[in-house]
Amino acid sequence: MAATSPAVRQLEDALIARLRACATFRDLLSAHGHAVRLCLSRSSYVATQIVHLCNAHGRAAHAARVFAQVPDPNLHLYNAMIKAYAQNHLHRDAVEVYVRMLRCLPPPWGGGGFSGGDRFTYPFLLKACGGLAAVELGNQVHAHVVRSGCEAHDIVQNSLIEMYTRCGDLSLARRVFDGMRNKDAVSWNTLISAHARLGQMRKARALFDSMSDKTVVSWTALVSGYTAVGDFAGAIEVFRLMQMEGFEPDDVSIVAVLPACAQLGSLELGRWLYAYCDKRGMLRKAYICNALMEMYAKCGCIDQALQLFHGMPDKDVISWSTAIGGLAAHGRAREAVRLFEAMDREGKVRPNGVTFVGLLSACSHAGLLDDGLRYFDSMKDAYGVEPVVEHYGCLVDLLGRSGRIRRALDTVRGMPVPADAKIWGSLLSACRSHGDVDTAVVAAEQLVELEPGDVGNLVMLANVYAAARRWGDVARTRKEIRSRSTRKTPGCSMIEVDNVVREFVAGEDLGPELGGLAAVLDILASQLAAHDEEFVDSDWWVDANVFASD
Repeated sequence: MAATSPAVRQLEDALIARLRACATFRDLLSAHGHAVRLCLSRSSYVATQIVHLCNAHGRAAHAARVFAQVPDPNLHLYNAMIKAYAQNHLHRDAVEVYVRMLRCLPPPWGGGGFSGGDRFTYPFLLKACGGLAAVELGNQVHAHVVRSGCEAHDIVQNSLIEMYTRCGDLSLARRVFDGMRNKDAVSWNTLISAHARLGQMRKARALFDSMSDKTVVSWTALVSGYTAVGDFAGAIEVFRLMQMEGFEPDDVSIVAVLPACAQLGSLELGRWLYAYCDKRGMLRKAYICNALMEMYAKCGCIDQALQLFHGMPDKDVISWSTAIGGLAAHGRAREAVRLFEAMDREGKVRPNGVTFVGLLSACSHAGLLDDGLRYFDSMKDAYGVEPVVEHYGCLVDLLGRSGRIRRALDTVRGMPVPADAKIWGSLLSACRSHGDVDTAVVAAEQLVELEPGDVGNLVMLANVYAAARRWGDVARTRKEIRSRSTRKTPGCSMIEVDNVVREFVAGEDLGPELGGLAAVLDILASQLAAHDEEFVDSDWWVDANVFASD
């Protein structure tokens, strides 16, 4: 390639200075046009800067047009284009640019060596391989990393770990990790996050405990992992340990722990998190407010959730859906419907599938049959939302609660996807409420077929057969229950006292410190019986002997 003359270099430097001063994409387009007029758009030096700026504005398509104008791109321009594609999730395009680079770039120093990339090429190329979850392609790129002599760079090694974890091959990721001389926080956090993401919390915790210099990212990865696998108490415990170690939670760690607060009903911690976010100005972020709203709604504080919602300057579809679903879950169905109508009138945000689950659930609980049917029909036609099994479940529940048992059964049988156990359970509940024994038998038999391991379904089926006076089927079902030698999973409940969540399991010994609850339950049961003799029925009887006494 011919050397650039001093005059051309001076023009290029002036143009680069103008490009770096561009604040908007419109400014960039103007500077690009100036480069074309000066016949500098074919310069790799200028084109590289334009591609970087296009990437910063999320304009990968324009970056590709700039790249295509350069007849002989140099390594820097190839790297910029691979980075732009990878960071804009155009992973296949990034790989194709690399393949073209291998074919077109001459070997280094004019010899017959490997004409691969450098330490700036491979981090983004490996990101593309991970985005494609293409482990075989990643293996080939790994070989190129070794051949090009870039394997010793920490950033490349961390990228290899990330690529293998994204491809689900943690054994190769661990091999790269173990071979690193200088493991930094990124190396540790990547591997911890990968194990947590796959639900391998023992391995994640073992790595975490062996990490000497933990960061807030390390703690957050552990909190997220425990939340994802349903160990909500573990998530809150790790979050508290993080604070005790002197780490201040960031927005990511707060969003990670809030679902655990919601599931356990840990309202005091949730309120502290709200105050923490308010003090640090985090309530301007929609995703923080959405997580707080969901926590308040699931902890029974729907008014606080609504206060947050109405104070949000920019509401997204998650904000609206959370508020609508929260109102529906708290029995304030008509408010949920009015909120949906307000969302529709405002027109800034289009509802999605989650929005309609909350809306249809509200209609079901309020007995708004006509409105519910109208909203269900409008999902696809007016909003382009294809109904899925959750929406059909709400529709079946709506019809069942309204006494339209036969239509509900027809809906289940006509669904484009197979009905799940929740739908058949909802139909069974409606049958029991409205005395439709024949349909109840159908629903109960389907439940047993879908969940054969749940002995509770067999118990319900035996009761349904008894209501239908099918005594032979009753005997057969009860015999099957006895043959399994299984027990129904005991019910449990949780309560937060003094910022500690306690779990109570039916039939469990409470211990001496809580044995006095038995006496309180006796008093409550007697008071309920005095108000209404129906509560004396065996189905409602509270057996105080289950609990330990002082």
